Amino acid sequence: MCNRARMLGEPETIRERFGAKWLADRPMDNRFDPQELVPFGRAYVVREDDRGRGVDVMTWDVLGGQAKRPAKVGTPPRPLAMTNVRQLNLPQWRLLADKSENRCIIPLTEFCEWGRDKDPEMGIKGEMWFATTDQPIFGVAGFWQMIGDKPGFSMVTCDANELVKPIHPKAMITILPEDKWDRWLTGSYEEAVALQRPYPAHLMTVRGPVFPTRTAK
Repeated sequence: MCNRARMLGEPETIRERFGAKWLADRPMDNRFDPQELVPFGRAYVVREDDRGRGVDVMTWDVLGGQAKRPAKVGTPPRPLAMTNVRQLNLPQWRLLADKSENRCIIPLTEFCEWGRDKDPEMGIKGEMWFATTDQPIFGVAGFWQMIGDKPGFSMVTCDANELVKPIHPKAMITILPEDKWDRWLTGSYEEAVALQRPYPAHLMTVRGPVFPTRTAK
């Protein structure tokens, strides 16, 4: 499932597009790359609280490193980023999704799924990058929580549409129509879950396979 995405616009573009103020100071360290979203990385997220709608900075892992990847023989378990969630009816996720203040929107310009076949010469799978044609910056449904003193978020997934399905049959991220942003952020649990559906394939594009500079393992 999607564990790589991009937000290629400027931070101020997010604020202007979503009608949001700043809820957090923008990080100034070199490790913060808001244009490339990867697990455990930080990203800009839109949410609402008693100050109104705003842009916050959160880590792409809603469990704060508590999830562990199964260990191989002779090695300790490794942290596993909880980046995508689909079953919102499960108790731990229902507790978050049920509260509008724990829902958020992740602004993106494109997201990646790995191609299904390896390149015969390079021995690696290419990246397939998806975008929308009707929204220059689109919003993905998500929810968040505080783990200690750090906020973390997850994207919500749904069934794959006809464009994504040949690449990733099981699921895709839940892209929200622009006129449904308010409902996701402020509506009831039932209203929010009703938005967990695939974005129209005819309003999306895909490019690839793109082969970044890396080697097969």
